[in-house]
Amino acid sequence: MLDKFARTQGIPFPGGPEIEKLSNEFSEKGDTSLDDVLLPYGVHGMDLAFSGMLTSAVQKVAEGKSLGEVCWSLQEHSFATCVEVAERALAHTGKDELLLGGGVACNERLRKMSKMMCEDRGAECFWPDKPYCIDNGTMIAELGRRMLECGLETELMDSGIDPSLRTDNTAVVWS
Repeated sequence: MLDKFARTQGIPFPGGPEIEKLSNEFSEKGDTSLDDVLLPYGVHGMDLAFSGMLTSAVQKVAEGKSLGEVCWSLQEHSFATCVEVAERALAHTGKDELLLGGGVACNERLRKMSKMMCEDRGAECFWPDKPYCIDNGTMIAELGRRMLECGLETELMDSGIDPSLRTDNTAVVWS
């Protein structure tokens, strides 16, 4: 979603780092209030929806809000939704560890919010070094390595992408 927003603003891929930079520049001014740039909050149980937030953020810039202010609000709203669902997942599963992954795991604000939530719950939060967060191939290869170590193999014909796959219905049998 952050990359899609960035693209609408002429920010090249990956957009996340520039959004983080613009957000930080805005927040350093000290004039931050979510009331100034309210965005839809897309949490429905364990599901996240960002399309309304994206559309609203684009509209806020078109209405004259500064790009930095919208980037700040976009990060605060989108990361709050992610952290809320992560906290709910920890509570439902009884786990006490959270692992961030993907390019967005490079974002210092997301890391801080996740760490704060975990500390409040008595949990721990982890993330790979930044070069490994941005390489999906590395994450996929690590999962494959762990599965092979546990004797799990997937036939090529069974390895297709399932767009309706839900992580909360996926058994983790390779840990």
